[in-house]
Amino acid sequence: MNNNAPVTGDEAEVSDFKPLTAEQAQRLREQHPEPSPWWVIAAQVAAGLLAAGIAWAWARQPSAAGSAFYGALAVTLPAALFLKATRRGTQQLSQSAVMLRFFVWELIKIVLTVALLAAAPWLIGDLHWLALVAGVVVALKMYWVALLVRPRFLNRI
Repeated sequence: MNNNAPVTGDEAEVSDFKPLTAEQAQRLREQHPEPSPWWVIAAQVAAGLLAAGIAWAWARQPSAAGSAFYGALAVTLPAALFLKATRRGTQQLSQSAVMLRFFVWELIKIVLTVALLAAAPWLIGDLHWLALVAGVVVALKMYWVALLVRPRFLNRI
């Protein structure tokens, strides 16, 4: 009695995949370096400053600019903390420990963002909610900009 499943045409083909040698992998890493994720944090701060400038021009009040920039910082500061905490010391950990660390720090990032937004009425005098939300949205959209820009960035290198 044969318990083997029939072989399909795709499985019968010989794979032309050849793994890289250590030298080839090192050369590939040197030719295509990984861009730093810190530029996303810098882009969030820059977008927050731009949103603050637009809010100031639109509302003609400095508190609107402060609200917009605070909204962007409420996203950016926890993201920077998350990036700093998850980027170091993962070489000696197992994959499950790395994933657990990632999820714990992601939860901390979300809780800290919500706490900063909840504290906004007490920290900012004359809070402009629309400007605050605009700052949050602009900072959050930088992740999407990073996804769109990264392939172009890598092609230039």
